[in-house]
Amino acid sequence: MLRLSGITKMFGGLTALEDVSFCVEDGSITGVIGPNGAGKTTLFNIVTGLYTQTAGEVYLGEKKISFLKTEELAGLGLVRTFQNVELFGQMTVLENVMVGLHTGSKSGIFSCAFKLPGHIKEEKYIREKSMEWLKFTGMADLADMKAGNLPFGKGRLLEISRALAARPRVILMDEPAAGLNSRETAELALLIRKIRKSGVTVTLVEHDMDLVMDICDSIVVLNLGKKLAEGTPRQIQENPAVISAYLGEG
Repeated sequence: MLRLSGITKMFGGLTALEDVSFCVEDGSITGVIGPNGAGKTTLFNIVTGLYTQTAGEVYLGEKKISFLKTEELAGLGLVRTFQNVELFGQMTVLENVMVGLHTGSKSGIFSCAFKLPGHIKEEKYIREKSMEWLKFTGMADLADMKAGNLPFGKGRLLEISRALAARPRVILMDEPAAGLNSRETAELALLIRKIRKSGVTVTLVEHDMDLVMDICDSIVVLNLGKKLAEGTPRQIQENPAVISAYLGEG
């Protein structure tokens, strides 16, 4: 579903990523782990069009998506969430999710301005579909609340809801468990499995090793901008190089 080939990123004289290659299988949950500064978020930023790589290519299925704009990637079915929850605080929970569906809206400025029948019909559809995604993530009872008033954990769920509303083939989650308590993390694990079961491929950067080892089919380990290891959770747990560089156990 997603393939990275020889990704290198340099910031001036600093090499943040060097020749990183791996594949994300269709219908899988893939974890990307590594110490702080390993290059994980930089890698996500390249895949999702926020950064331009110095070298290497990114493919979504058979299509090369290197250097495409973020909105073009969303149209192809590649979306993401961020380390810091990014919401429209003055809009309601429902309106935030509707933004995700508006990425595929067919109504133009003229149709919206004059509230033509086609626009009204489409807005009704978008509202109904957005409620379905809020039900999917367990947020439907908060639909009318201002997003800025949500507790942190619910804000995480809202950001995921909005990303799913864009009907992705692949969703990239950057530290989705950051700031969550143990109960919220357990609920997140269930939701990520539910997302995968719905047909969406999941890739996540995460520091919560219990979560990663519990839900991931495969794991890629980065260290100092290079790929250190790749394999199943058991293989990663037993890999001496990973234990030395990341887990810190003798």
